[in-house]
Amino acid sequence: MVARKIASKKQKVKKLKPKTQGQHRNKKPKRIDEVTKNQKKNTEAEKSMLGITISKARDFSEWYTQVIQKAELIEYSPVSGCMVVRPYAYSVWEAVQAFLDKEFKKLGVQNAYFPLLIPESLLKKEQEHVEGFTPEVAWVTEHGNTKFEERLAIRPTSETIMYDSYSKWIRSYRDLPLKINQWCSVVRWEFKHPVPFLRTREFLWQEGHTVFATKKEADQEVSDILNLYARAYEELYAIPVLRGKKTDHEKFAGADYTVTIEAFMPIGKGVQAASAHLLGQNFAKPFDITYLDKEGKRQYAWQNSWGFTTRSIGIMVAIHGDDKGLIMPPRIAPVQVVIVPILFSNTPAVNEKILQLANNIKKELKTIRVELDDSEEYSPGYKFNRWELKGVPLRVEIGPKDLEKDHVILVRRDTGVKESCPISEVVIRVIKLLADIQDDLYTKAKKFLDEHIIKASSLAEIKKAVDGGNIAYAPWCSNYDCEAKVKDETGAKSLNVPFKQEEPKGNCFCSCGKKAEKYVYFARSY
Repeated sequence: MVARKIASKKQKVKKLKPKTQGQHRNKKPKRIDEVTKNQKKNTEAEKSMLGITISKARDFSEWYTQVIQKAELIEYSPVSGCMVVRPYAYSVWEAVQAFLDKEFKKLGVQNAYFPLLIPESLLKKEQEHVEGFTPEVAWVTEHGNTKFEERLAIRPTSETIMYDSYSKWIRSYRDLPLKINQWCSVVRWEFKHPVPFLRTREFLWQEGHTVFATKKEADQEVSDILNLYARAYEELYAIPVLRGKKTDHEKFAGADYTVTIEAFMPIGKGVQAASAHLLGQNFAKPFDITYLDKEGKRQYAWQNSWGFTTRSIGIMVAIHGDDKGLIMPPRIAPVQVVIVPILFSNTPAVNEKILQLANNIKKELKTIRVELDDSEEYSPGYKFNRWELKGVPLRVEIGPKDLEKDHVILVRRDTGVKESCPISEVVIRVIKLLADIQDDLYTKAKKFLDEHIIKASSLAEIKKAVDGGNIAYAPWCSNYDCEAKVKDETGAKSLNVPFKQEEPKGNCFCSCGKKAEKYVYFARSY
């Protein structure tokens, strides 16, 4: 975990008890933003509509739907399974993009863009690949009233369209390695029940496609990329992941092998967080991606592909959110701190001083993404609820009493804990609290994950574990028939085979009589 910045001088902090939602310490006199009776009724109605009306534990699906809409992450579109990514969510994606893109460039990866439409003849060049994607492909068959001579696929992934170009660009070992990434959207149409971010028919991602002279180079990159993806989840999203290799049955269609990071949702389901694939020479042969080596001999190249998607936003919502709405890890939060001045109608001179202080604090927090909510339409309680719903990590409250005492109130979104902080120490304390929140969110999620991994030595124990909303960690003989029995009898499937594990000493969980070769994670999943 990334080390936190520690304040250099002792903090003078007074802890306060968390208030109930909407409660505030100042009740009289009337606030400047109070309205007429009818307007007040409208405001209260809006406040009711703003909040989450269902418990996350009681109905996760409804809770998730309310959060992503009311926190202004998405808007549903007229096409089922396709969503509008609103600016608040897109800001999160931009933060992740910036991190990954910088790291990709350190590895020598360049960005490019390839066409959205793929001729059917290209898609069919690698048979295992096309068979794996056949149910998902959306086709364009005509323009106006004229049918195309050849169907065009809307890209479900870009191996085939990119490798057609690669075969023209690569001639010699001097052209290698070739490392290209593109940021784009893809369309996959195979499922019946889309869930925004987590499983959508169109989604945003990056897809890297690289070419090497040797398998050793390709293997190393697969490992490097997966570790980079894990860093994005753990360092930005504060989400722990399980690193491992997919079973042969679950690997990417057309790959020699697939490695993944897997996350675990609070409803007892695993979810693939990101993946990288060693494609071997499976695409190089049909696409004739060859090069002349140093001895002048023609060789087939080795290839990888890897991708990271906006599914990560949905995983963040699900893992960190609570009954008030989102909880944003500070590193990817579009707004890290919100300042809420508390104003009263009969103290205009005091109001002016409060607003001046609020603006000064905002300026001092120049390295932090800060929002000053000085709007007059709503009460402070309403604003508290709104920014809690949107998951802003830290709130700064400034009222007349705070001004008198020369301090402000700091409120953590993740725990609700309030504390009094001298104005002179606000910057240091805010930086420290944001670091604490980032680390504490990760620690909490890691504890949840660890507590829900259950060792299982039989099919019955796997069923008991997954029925209880857990991940089963079971010894396996590597035979697909045994893997398939888990899905048939429990509804769970293999997530991945962890890289770091002890050597199994007994037999396979399936009572097949064969010696176990490795441990594998099983869980119900998205």
